[in-house]
Amino acid sequence: MTLDLLSALLIGLLGSGHCFGMCGAISTSLAAASGANQIRTGFAYNVGRILSYTLIGAIVGFSSSIAVSKLGVPLTLLRLFSGLFLIFLALYLMKLTSVLVVLEKLGHVLWRHIQPLTKKVIPVDSSAKALILGMLWGWLPCGLVYSTLTWSIASGSALDGALIMLFFGLGTLPMMLSLSLGGVTIRQYFQHSLVRNIAASAILCFGIYTVVIASFALF
Repeated sequence: MTLDLLSALLIGLLGSGHCFGMCGAISTSLAAASGANQIRTGFAYNVGRILSYTLIGAIVGFSSSIAVSKLGVPLTLLRLFSGLFLIFLALYLMKLTSVLVVLEKLGHVLWRHIQPLTKKVIPVDSSAKALILGMLWGWLPCGLVYSTLTWSIASGSALDGALIMLFFGLGTLPMMLSLSLGGVTIRQYFQHSLVRNIAASAILCFGIYTVVIASFALF
C-alpha cells in the first residue's frame, strides 16, 4: 500500500502539467479575482478539489471491494487493469494516443449536471465559495484523474481507494496552487515538452512494471 500511495503522489506531481489545460482557466481567474485573500482562497479551492478526489476514490474503492468479495473478481486482474491505464496515460501525455479523451467525453455526462452548480459560487469572494467550487471542479472529466482512479479500483477497499486519490491530489497541489496564486514559472516548467516526456516515460515504466507483475500473478 505504501508503494501505491507513493506512486499516486508521483503520478499527480509528474502529470500535473496536464492540469493546466483542464483546470488552468478556473485557477488563474480565481487568482485574479481573490485580491488580498488570494492565498487563503487558492488554498481553499485546492482543498475542496482534493476532498472530491478522495471521495471519488472511496466510492470506486468500495465498489471494487464489493466486486471482489461478492462477485469473485480477482484483485490481481484489477491491478492489471490499472497498469494498462497507466500505460495509456503515459502515451496520452506523450500525445501518441487520444484514447483517454474518449473517457473524458463519457465523464461529461455527469459533468453536465454538476457544471451549472459552479455558477452559483462565482464570483468567488470568500474561502467558503472557493472550497465549494473546488469540490465541484474535482468532478471535471480528466484522463489523468480517471487513470489514477483505476488504482483505487485495484485497492479493493474504500479506505485505500480514498488514500490513493488523496495522495494523488497532494501530488497535483504544487502545480495547481501555483496557478491559483498566479504563478507562471512553475507552469512553464511543467509544460515544457522535455519535462512532460520525462514524466510520461516514468509513468510508462511504472505501468509496464505493474502489468508484468500482475500478469505473472495471474498466469
